Amino acid sequence: MRRWLRRRMSDLKRLLLVIGGTLSLALGVVGIFVPVLPTTPFLLLAAALYGKSSTRFYHWLLGQRHLGAYIRNYREGRGIPLRTKIVTLTLLWLTIGGSAILVIESAVWRAVLAAIAVGVTCHIARITTHRA
Repeated sequence: MRRWLRRRMSDLKRLLLVIGGTLSLALGVVGIFVPVLPTTPFLLLAAALYGKSSTRFYHWLLGQRHLGAYIRNYREGRGIPLRTKIVTLTLLWLTIGGSAILVIESAVWRAVLAAIAVGVTCHIARITTHRA
């Protein structure tokens, strides 16, 4: 009975890790298109959760053409390609600038959006630029 319960708990833990990895992967992919949502932390979390729960999903993720290279480059300290930095920062400022000008009426919230944009810009600028 104990062995059976221990095995079921282990199976449940694996399932929860796979579900968490899949949710993290989905958020990371959404973050590619939504500048304020971070991509890298979610992709790294997905890789870590898959690594602890499913070698099949882990190898599948790292074997993906774009996402796998993105994760490997970041984890190995190679950084982000210059083109990706430029596109990311352009979309970030267009989205936040457009929101601040067209949607937000409060000066306080405009300042908050500007602070977020500056913070994300500083973070991306500090990441090593990967030369392909």
